[in-house]
Parts: sequence; structure tokens; C-alpha cells
Amino acid sequence: MSERLRNMTAVYLLHKNKVLLLYRQGGRVVNNVWVASAGGHFEEGELNAPKHCVLRELEEELGIVEKDLSNLKMRYVTLRRTNDEIRQNYYFFAELVDEKILNLTSNEGILQWFDVAEINVLEMPYTAKYVIEHYLNIGMNNSRLYCGVADGKQVTFIELPAY
Repeated sequence: MSERLRNMTAVYLLHKNKVLLLYRQGGRVVNNVWVASAGGHFEEGELNAPKHCVLRELEEELGIVEKDLSNLKMRYVTLRRTNDEIRQNYYFFAELVDEKILNLTSNEGILQWFDVAEINVLEMPYTAKYVIEHYLNIGMNNSRLYCGVADGKQVTFIELPAY
């Protein structure tokens, strides 16, 4: 049984009908595929603060701070067991406020804006592909939080309500 946990965050930046994606190059876990605009592993002290982690990653990778965003929300939490570890991913979505910062660069790979209708055909990491598909079909029409569990054939999502 897997005893090791890998906790990661990712954020998809939106502007009008476009989403910013990163063609990740040279990554330790994910390489040569399209991933979220920014993201990464939790650092010590961030385990109970995924928003803090994603904001740190945004600033480190893109130079973006919270005031540059609107509607930053965690929308998906996914679990996947692979390579003798359990991967927990916390997916955020946000809109860029200022059009002046649309031409971003990253030292993690190549950034590119895509129409939302184009992104579901891109090669992405396993869980991210399902998150994007669910977001385009369901999630972008509400503000709910979803939990997804990967079983090797698909990722099954349920709403994670507060009660």
C-alpha cells in the first residue's frame, strides 16, 4: 500500500473566453504536456493552506499576486494512486484583472492562451485532463467544489458540499 503522499496545487488563469496553459518542460513529476498556468508542490507549513501554496507558486512562476486576480477559488480536489504514492491535487481557477499582464512568461516552459473550446484536445496529465473536461461541461457554470477520485479508467467527480 502507498504510504507516501504528494500534495500539489494548480491554478488555471482565465481571461474572457481564454485560458492560460503552460507547456511544462523539465519538470520532476510532469513533463512535455500542457498543465495549468502555474502550480507545484506544497512547502513545509502549507499542508493546511492550499490557497497560500497556489499564491506562492503564482508569484514565483509568473510574478502574479492576489490583487492581479478576481474570483480565485479552489474548485477541485482530486486523489490518484500512482508510483507508490497518493497524489492529492488542489485545482484553483481565477480571472486576470488587468489586461496589461496578459503577455506572461514562465521559467517552467512555454505559456500560451487558448480558447476554452480548444483545450480539451491537448495532451495533459491524467487527472488534469478530467478536471478540465468536467470544468468545461459542468464546473464553469457554477461555483461548487468537487472531489474527484481516479480509478485508472476515469476520474469520478462528486460535489463536496459543506454540511
